[in-house]
Amino acid sequence: MSVATGTVYGVGLGPGDPDLMSLRADRLIRGARHVAYFRKAGRPGRARTIVDGLLHAEAQEIPIDYPVTTEIPVDDPAYAECLAAFYARVAAHLADLAQSGHDVVVLCEGDPFFYGSFMHLHARLKGQVPVVTVPAITGMSAAWTASGTPITWGDDVLLVLTGTMDEEALAGHVARSDALVVMKVGRNLAKVRRALARAGKLDRAWLVECASLPEERVLPLAEAGEAAPYFSIVLVHGRGRRP
Repeated sequence: MSVATGTVYGVGLGPGDPDLMSLRADRLIRGARHVAYFRKAGRPGRARTIVDGLLHAEAQEIPIDYPVTTEIPVDDPAYAECLAAFYARVAAHLADLAQSGHDVVVLCEGDPFFYGSFMHLHARLKGQVPVVTVPAITGMSAAWTASGTPITWGDDVLLVLTGTMDEEALAGHVARSDALVVMKVGRNLAKVRRALARAGKLDRAWLVECASLPEERVLPLAEAGEAAPYFSIVLVHGRGRRP
């Protein structure tokens, strides 16, 4: 008798506050018997911390340790090669579990399809086993909510950039934007600040650290230090049409 293939679920957890998870995410997490999550080696991982106290007593945890984080520059070919092999190994393991009849919940910080690690597993698992993605509130949504000001008005165009971009490219995009979100700030904070200054928008920029978490902090970017926590986002609010 053949065993029914299980499903791999990429479950978005939202920006960090467990209360901001969807009902579907909560239901899947509480019922899961196999729960996988990414983390930096030696640390519990933000995703696992978010669901602390929610997992089933019989859940088997599958921590996934990144082989590299900041040890190799992202533009170094070795970085892509290392992570490609890593994602292939992880996807193969999850596929084996699903083909053995087990459902697997992969915990995803933020939204799985927005700069998330799960995207790389999804690309490798799709077509092999059933894969379902559960969307979530994004970190940037939590950030602009924390700022207390709408991010867009009227016909404002929202631009999302990453702090890992080249400074020249960053400055060019910033200059052409109505409303702006910069992700992946962290160690790139000084570069992001310079790009905003060059585009004449530093005086409108805000830094939001750890949105929705107890350590949340919102301050003008011009007043921030030289570095920021990993979970930090820079905002420039739009000034578009309004009644």
